[in-house]
Amino acid sequence: MFEQRRKRNKIQSAWDILALIYHNTVRSIRSSHRNALIAILLNLLQMVILVGSFYVLFTVLGMRGSSIRGDFLLYIMTGVFLYITHIRTVRAVYKAEGPTSGMMQHAPMNTAISIFSSAFGSLYTQFLSVVVVLYVYHAGWGPITLYNWQGAFGMFMTAWFFGVGVGVLFSSMNPWIPELMPRIQLIYTRATMITSGKMFVANAMPSYMVDWFDWNPLFHSIDQIRGFVFINYFPHHSSVLYPLWGGLILVLLGFMLEHFTRKRTSVSWAAGR
Repeated sequence: MFEQRRKRNKIQSAWDILALIYHNTVRSIRSSHRNALIAILLNLLQMVILVGSFYVLFTVLGMRGSSIRGDFLLYIMTGVFLYITHIRTVRAVYKAEGPTSGMMQHAPMNTAISIFSSAFGSLYTQFLSVVVVLYVYHAGWGPITLYNWQGAFGMFMTAWFFGVGVGVLFSSMNPWIPELMPRIQLIYTRATMITSGKMFVANAMPSYMVDWFDWNPLFHSIDQIRGFVFINYFPHHSSVLYPLWGGLILVLLGFMLEHFTRKRTSVSWAAGR
């Protein structure tokens, strides 16, 4: 009541918002564990376990011959890394604090800052985990070569950005159907496990099977990253821009619905859950 307000220009306001996003990003990373380093190590361990599981599965089922000519483990990693990055981003943004959270009572905190913080926190964790796994594999088992690492990184970012779009849409829908949204999010995760195409080579698939997968932007990201990683693979059934446009459309729809929800939100929504 007795606080004296200071006039701030746009640069100062932007700097304050970036600082707030940074501190909330650190807070989101520590949300899974009190120690941020332990949280990253747990994520790293889960990623290694999933890569090892797919390696054993492909070997036991005799599916190694259907992969791309080159480093077989790197072929598995390209699919697993993008899938985990996408799913973890969806989950992080979906669980970001909404308009009924107590944190929203503290200005200048708002839902957009919470969403961006969760998204960047997930990006930091997943990118660091990928770099560590690739470095350990490169130093311990033999050198690896990426044909076009800039393009591969771009596809990694499209998988993350599309995850942000799905997460924002799910988060904005959650206050309206809180009992149903966890099931929808779980169904999406299970469906993406199959339709992401991380276990298949798109060029080797029959055309009628490609139609089952090419609606999923993550399928395009995974197929394109293999074209950037392996010098002898040229994607014919996927697009670089499709996941980018898909993520952009979902982000716009999600924030439009989030704005509509925020204007009609009530504290009783959170109390009833």
